[in-house]
Amino acid sequence: MTTVAAPGTHVWTLEGGLTAAFERRRGPGFALDLRVPVGSAHDPVGREGSAGVLEEWLYKGAGGRNARAFQDALDDLGVRRGGGVGPEATRFGVSGLTADLPAALGLLADLLLRPALPPEELPVLADLARQDLEGLEDSPPDLLAIEARRRAFPRDPASPFAGYAHPASGTAEGLSNLTAQNLRAFLNRYGTRGSVLGLVADADPGEVRGLLERAFAGWHPGETAPVPADFHPGLRVHVPHAEAEQTHLSVTAPGVAPRDPDWLSWQVALMALSGGSASRLFYAVREERGLAYSVSAAPILLGGQGFLAAYAGSTPERAPETLAVLLAELARLPQGLTEAEFERARRGLTASVVFGAESLRARASSLTRDLAVFGRVRGVAEHRAQIAALTLERVNAFLAEYDPVAQATIVTLGPAEVQA
Repeated sequence: MTTVAAPGTHVWTLEGGLTAAFERRRGPGFALDLRVPVGSAHDPVGREGSAGVLEEWLYKGAGGRNARAFQDALDDLGVRRGGGVGPEATRFGVSGLTADLPAALGLLADLLLRPALPPEELPVLADLARQDLEGLEDSPPDLLAIEARRRAFPRDPASPFAGYAHPASGTAEGLSNLTAQNLRAFLNRYGTRGSVLGLVADADPGEVRGLLERAFAGWHPGETAPVPADFHPGLRVHVPHAEAEQTHLSVTAPGVAPRDPDWLSWQVALMALSGGSASRLFYAVREERGLAYSVSAAPILLGGQGFLAAYAGSTPERAPETLAVLLAELARLPQGLTEAEFERARRGLTASVVFGAESLRARASSLTRDLAVFGRVRGVAEHRAQIAALTLERVNAFLAEYDPVAQATIVTLGPAEVQA
């Protein structure tokens, strides 16, 4: 099947089942982003860290090359490597000169279809993951983020998956239970089913499709199983941390799903709330009262749903006031935006779309994100037109029915409990 998603963009379902989006763009370079729908949330219970360690293990040799030879092959091409493990997916990114695209595709295919997986590397990789976990103890904001996700999205006891309650590095117990055998079994989840690839290059579409077909021929379907994000609203939890110099505050609340008609209205509202030095949170929390140096709100996507995640860090003495002001700004959203706020937020959202499309790597990532999240590729012109078509009346009609504070889960971390 071939679908032209937008001028210059093609979406194909390749023979093996992999979905690929290709956008032709003049220039000497290419960027590729492959998203496999297996992330840290898919770690088996008791083996937390499987996805993170496996991603590193794959780079320890492939296609008949050992780890050094494989890295040398990437370096000889001048290819830049990217990607990483997220809660719901693992990404593999490569970019370089278009003339080297066939060879780079071959290396990526070797990585996924013909990995060496040397067992002697596993203890080293597990130790590195443990060091990451130990490093979290020195970063209270990161500790809070993990704890907030654990409280807001607890694991389903009936699920075989560990869920969203741990970092990609895993847990100390989970890492101790990893073996070459169970990680090879976990690799069987990787495959064409649910995987999407985005590619931007100055090349003939027919030739690109042929390259992709040949490179990934024989890749098995794998397994795809979304991990539901069961949000627990209305919780209030404090995590004691005697050594923290600040008190860190997290608010998680329901948002809007990506395929909901109000998705863009929500994005504009979040831009007005936390989109720069003129945003509501920045002004109310930092500029007007000097309560916190860092304050923000952003969308997070889990289980096909959208959620609002807000953060602030303050002194223990001023943390109650900081939390109160943060919640007050969220509670003010149903009153709507002003004309000036709306126009400023809409321009900011448009700018993010335009500048995001300028980078080859960012655009390749956008292609895979669109396929995975929206089920289709949105052209840049189409996306801009959708934002331009928004009106203040439509955004405010959405906000009139949107009350994030009513179901917010609040998690704080610091030396003393926050009363607000």
